[in-house]
Amino acid sequence: MADPSESLADEAQEQAVQAWKMKKMIKSLESARGNGTSMISLIVPPKDQISRVSKMLAEELGKAPNIKSRVNRLSVIGAITSVQQRLKLYSRVPPNGLVVYCGSVEASEGNTKKVTIDFEPFKKITKSLYHCDNRFHTEMLSSLLTDDTKFGFIVMDGNGALFGTLCGTTREVLHRFDVHLPKKHRSGGQSAQRFGRIRDGMRHNYVRKVAEEAVRQFIDDDKINVAGLVLAGSAEFKVVLSQSDLFDLRLRQKILTIVDVSYGGSHGFTEAIHLASPVLGNVKFVEEKELIARYFEEVSQDTGKICFGAADTMQALEMGAVETLIVWEHLATMRYEFAAASSSPSRATTVLYLQPEEVKEKGHPVDSETGDELELVQKGLLCEWLTDHFKEFGTTLELITDKSAEGSQFCSGFGGLGGVLRYRVDFAAFEYDPDEDFDELALDGIDLSDYM
Repeated sequence: MADPSESLADEAQEQAVQAWKMKKMIKSLESARGNGTSMISLIVPPKDQISRVSKMLAEELGKAPNIKSRVNRLSVIGAITSVQQRLKLYSRVPPNGLVVYCGSVEASEGNTKKVTIDFEPFKKITKSLYHCDNRFHTEMLSSLLTDDTKFGFIVMDGNGALFGTLCGTTREVLHRFDVHLPKKHRSGGQSAQRFGRIRDGMRHNYVRKVAEEAVRQFIDDDKINVAGLVLAGSAEFKVVLSQSDLFDLRLRQKILTIVDVSYGGSHGFTEAIHLASPVLGNVKFVEEKELIARYFEEVSQDTGKICFGAADTMQALEMGAVETLIVWEHLATMRYEFAAASSSPSRATTVLYLQPEEVKEKGHPVDSETGDELELVQKGLLCEWLTDHFKEFGTTLELITDKSAEGSQFCSGFGGLGGVLRYRVDFAAFEYDPDEDFDELALDGIDLSDYM
C-alpha cells in the first residue's frame, strides 16, 4: 500500500511543475499579438457542455461574414473553424475545465503564424470566457497560479478557542468551543490557595482540550493537513500551548508565528490573518532557503554528494544518484539532440547542453564513422525537458527562484542547475570533451510556433 505522505508529496510536486509550465505558457501568450479580432480565447468550466459551446461558435461563425475587413474576416473565420475542430476531440469537458487559444500571431518580418493550443488546466477553473481580440486573454489562467497553500489557525483566550484554516482567500472555521475559567482571587485567606489550585487545574484542562482538538482538526491519517500553524489570542494561553508537552510535537514544529490579537473568536481570527500575512507569504520562500542551505552544507563539508552544471547533473541523473534535483525556473540552458542520418547504419544520438551565447559558436557535431553532419532531432530548454522527464530518473524536482540571497548565489555560482546526491560520485572519472569539432549552426529560441 502506498504511503499517504509520499502520494501527497508527489501531488504537490506535480502541482508545482504544472504551475511552472503554465507560467511559461502565459508569458508566451501575453506577448503574442495579432491583427483585428482574430485571436480567440475560450475557457469552458467543468460543468458546461461541449454541445452548448459548439452551438455558440456556430452562431459566431454565422456573424463573421459581417466583418468589413477582408483580412480580419478570413482570420476570424479560420480561427473559429480551428476551435470547432479542436472541440470535436472532446466528448465532454475535462474535470478541471477546458482552455483553447487560437489565432494568427504576428511573427518576424511581417509574417503571421497560426497558433492553436488546447489543454486541461492543472486546477479547476470555475468561470467561462469567450473573447475575440488582438491578443490572448490569460487573466483567468493567472488566477490559477495564486498560492492555495492551506494554513491552520488556533485562536484562544479566556473565553474559548477557535480552530480555522486559510487557503488562498478562503477562510473556514472548523470548530469552536467556549470555556468558563475563574478569575484570580486576591483575598480569601487560606481559601485563596485552594481557589488558586482549582483555577490552575481548570486552565491546565483547557490547554489540554485545545491540544487534543488541534490533533483532531489538523492531523488526518497521521499526516498534518496544513502547511503551517498560527497561534493567536489576547491572553498568555497561546504561549502556554506552544510550550506545553500536551501539544503534539508534530504540530509544535509547524508553528509559523504567535500573534497577539485584541479579540477572540471570529474577530480574532480575522485579525490573526491580517497580522500573520507577512509570514504566510514567505513560507515557500523559507522552504527554498532551507533547501539551498542544505545544498551549501554539502558543499562546505566536501561530502562529494552534490553536482552542478548540465554535464555532471545529467550524468548523475542517468546513474540514478540524484536525490533532489534543483533547477532555477529561468534556466536558459538549451538541450540539442542530434542523430546520424536515417541512411546511416548506426542511429546513435548525441545530446549537447549549450548556453544561448554558445549556440552560434558551436555547430553540428560530426558522425565519427562517416564524417557527415548529424541531423538535429530535437531542441528545447533543458528546464522544460527536465520537468517532463525527471520522474524517469527517480528524483525529486525542486524549481527555485533567485529572489533569496541563497537562490541568487546558487544561480550565479552554480549555474542554476544542480542536485543533492544519494551517494558520493567522482565526476573526474567520467570523460567529457566540450571542444569537439563543430561547424557553424544558427538556432533560434523557443516561441509559440512550438505549439503549432
